[in-house]
Amino acid sequence: MVLWVFGYGSLVWNPGFDFDEKIIGFIKDYRRVFVLACIDHRGTPENPARTCMLEARNGAVCWGAAYCVKGGIEKEKAAIQYLERRECEYDGKAYVDFYGEGDFLKPAATRVLVFISTLDKEANKYYLGPAPLEEMARQIATATGPCGNNRDFLFLLEKAMFGIGHEDNYVIELANEVRKVLRGLKEKRIVGSLIARKAHPPFMRVPSLPEATVVDLR
Repeated sequence: MVLWVFGYGSLVWNPGFDFDEKIIGFIKDYRRVFVLACIDHRGTPENPARTCMLEARNGAVCWGAAYCVKGGIEKEKAAIQYLERRECEYDGKAYVDFYGEGDFLKPAATRVLVFISTLDKEANKYYLGPAPLEEMARQIATATGPCGNNRDFLFLLEKAMFGIGHEDNYVIELANEVRKVLRGLKEKRIVGSLIARKAHPPFMRVPSLPEATVVDLR
């Protein structure tokens, strides 16, 4: 047996575990959504980041990368243990069919492990639920944690999907809204700085006049 793992978030560009094969492709009937809280990597309990999870949706496809781990049970166990620590916000696992770029009908791999999460705020403390695009963008633009800020995660995902040749319109739309929020915050800082300067003009030292020279005309 071999272990297959599907990555649709940071695993696309940063798997972090030892693998033997990587395939670009997709899974069916799921879509990527930013409705999960991250409080220990790119956010805090007081200001949680938003990260992505899978939402079941008939007819949808979610592109990403599948990783194959060969070499025996110990190697597979090490990969699983690493992923469970890393993906601690996800409270469930599923096994799905994975399709490669060349064949939309026949799976390239079956029983591919994917980390999922319960879409219920009472059952899952990390589930934030959907929100208006502008609200999500403000949260992502300002959240930061021990591993960096939330917006970089989103921008790296946008870049990674472009890199594998399968851009996600939802990710692009959210990333552009975050950029809009960041521009607004920058403009506010500039205006605030100008107002502060006008209210408190810098102290200017008046140069001292040279002493008068007395000329004796006698």
